[in-house]
Amino acid sequence: MSLKNETKTPLAQTKSFYREYTSGMSREQFERDFQTDSKRLQALYEEALGEPRDPETGEEIGFFEKSIRIVSALTQRMNPTRRLVFGASIIGFSSSLFFSGLFFTLLLPTSFLAIVVILLLELLEKLDVKQEIDLAKDIQISLLPSPSIQNELLSIQSFANTANEVGGDYVDVIKTEKGTYYIIADVSGKGLSAALYMVRFQALVHLLIRKLDPTPKQLFLELNDFIKSYRTDKTFITACAAFFPNDADHFLYVRAGHNPPVLYEAGKDATRLLQTPGFALGMTRTERLKGFMKESVIPFKKGDSILFYTDGLSEARNSKGEEFGTERTRSLMDIYGSLEPSTIVRKIQSSLENFINDMPTMDDITYSCIRRTANAPKPETEAQITQESETEPRAKESAPNQSAD
Repeated sequence: MSLKNETKTPLAQTKSFYREYTSGMSREQFERDFQTDSKRLQALYEEALGEPRDPETGEEIGFFEKSIRIVSALTQRMNPTRRLVFGASIIGFSSSLFFSGLFFTLLLPTSFLAIVVILLLELLEKLDVKQEIDLAKDIQISLLPSPSIQNELLSIQSFANTANEVGGDYVDVIKTEKGTYYIIADVSGKGLSAALYMVRFQALVHLLIRKLDPTPKQLFLELNDFIKSYRTDKTFITACAAFFPNDADHFLYVRAGHNPPVLYEAGKDATRLLQTPGFALGMTRTERLKGFMKESVIPFKKGDSILFYTDGLSEARNSKGEEFGTERTRSLMDIYGSLEPSTIVRKIQSSLENFINDMPTMDDITYSCIRRTANAPKPETEAQITQESETEPRAKESAPNQSAD
């Protein structure tokens, strides 16, 4: 048996620390972090300054007042104790630069140390919050459907990427005795608030489907009632819903202000956008939505595919500010629509990555491709008629105009 010496020399420990410290440091990462931090500082600056001109004189505010506003905006994010210590440290640090003596000599390192301690406390608090957000992200990911779902009639492949740690995009596949529901939605806003709203939305979708077995339009009307019941809630949700019955070669489809999906029809080797009317959920009262929203019956035969997606895909931008766009998304279905959903999803992902290159995504990106792998089985009565016509062909020879069906 060989024994491994697990002790490390100081040089090896230094190299290990250097590798860990510099992990992930690359030019692309520096550029992304710089852009993110610059935008955050700019937002803080604009929020802190508020109105840049004096409302009485109309003149632009001076440098001193700008500095006061920025420092105030920063310190208001601290708790009262840290704010008090930080203010005293700034005063002590400034005083030691203009006055001499033993007291002020000791005041300089003390003030500096106090500022460092406050910085460390804020950093530790941020790390605690990040751990909580990471946990929320794990929970959110666990609520998403499997990226690859197969059943007797459908093959479904999905892709999801959040712009922040957690996102407001929602995609779900719910199997029932009568068929399969597919829902994709985008909650207004981003971040933790949108993610929490999405979780609540998902729970209600599952409850309504299990309890009511609704059509897509009925489902959206019930969801709109729920959203509008909170009068102070200004959130709205764009969404698409489809129901694929087990006994028919079509699906029921409804759209609530969402991006129109792209349907590939194998028989025509062509695509079309499913542009149907419908307000976003939460934007209007349910009675008005009921009269405006249209539920469509879309033929869906073996070999047909449909791509559902959120605006994060179509509105993704490259370094020139150009959007990926609906037409580019549709053109990909024109080219790859006859392939397997897994291949289509990979092709879209590859095309998007090449388009945006190193630009950060500004919104959540979610899309799914659903392919019909087999036609619905014929009803039992039709199968019996076909079987009888095959076993008694000669009995019908005297009536040649009758159909075998």
